Amino acid sequence: MNTAAYTAETWPIAAAMLPFGSLDSKGGPIHDAEPEEWATHLRSVHQMGFTEVDPTDTWVRVGDLTPERLSDFKGVLADTGLTIPAISTSRRSVMDPERGEEYIAYSHRLLDKAAELGIPLVSFGFFQAFTPAQEKALWFWLEDGWHDDESPEARARAASLIRELAEHAQNNGQQITLEMYEDTYVGTADGAVAFLEEVDHPACGLNPDIGNFVRLHRPLEPVQNMFDKLLPHTNYWHVKNYLRDEDPQTGQVMTFPVPMDFGLINYRAAITQAIGLGFKGAFLCEHYGSDAITVIGKNRAYIRDILATIID
Repeated sequence: MNTAAYTAETWPIAAAMLPFGSLDSKGGPIHDAEPEEWATHLRSVHQMGFTEVDPTDTWVRVGDLTPERLSDFKGVLADTGLTIPAISTSRRSVMDPERGEEYIAYSHRLLDKAAELGIPLVSFGFFQAFTPAQEKALWFWLEDGWHDDESPEARARAASLIRELAEHAQNNGQQITLEMYEDTYVGTADGAVAFLEEVDHPACGLNPDIGNFVRLHRPLEPVQNMFDKLLPHTNYWHVKNYLRDEDPQTGQVMTFPVPMDFGLINYRAAITQAIGLGFKGAFLCEHYGSDAITVIGKNRAYIRDILATIID
């Protein structure tokens, strides 16, 4: 019997807005642009075949839209034929040492604005602003970034704040998820599962974006081992892929982004495993470099092909 949450054609697969950056056609913040500027970007997404989008807050900060602007945003989505199955935050960690209070308030606003738009899930992470070295690098992951404070006191506070957001989400009829990212409280598979247990809330799950680990020039836990640990807890999934080569003699690692079907991660096996475990969440297609929106569109088609082989 087919117990999947959707059909192969209706499963929500969203486009990331990261390729469009944060500026409008006049060089101003896209967040403050006229609705037609939003529509121009969103029409490009729809033309790629997408019916879903995740307006990550590097593009438009939905949590900071006024009621009037939120209404405009809702209208643009309707006009472009797009819906939002989940919304992601980026580099707004509630544990930021300087802006943590601001970001926890923002996170609560985002949950409520998402509820107004009928968005059932919000993705949070602990990764923080780029360092100057990361901003200069060809690929930001080639330079060391933020490391979370692993002291028992800081870790307990982090779990408490995420639990607070999960409780808010549950009261709104929503869920939250935690995006995997190196050197944070969810920076390894074992660490993420342990932290989720510390949060201990049914409205909080994991976003197993292990592409964030594959691209690093450091030792890598076997991909299958990570999925075995993470997929039972997955409620949203950022998907992207990288080629990776390791020289066992020197320890040198080389990586670069590629379409999902070309990289190290076998997404056909992983998606099959996830659905077998009862995964019912949306996918978010991401890519860095090159013509990213075109690659994202190809990744959507690849996922649809995989789903067609799994779902009756």
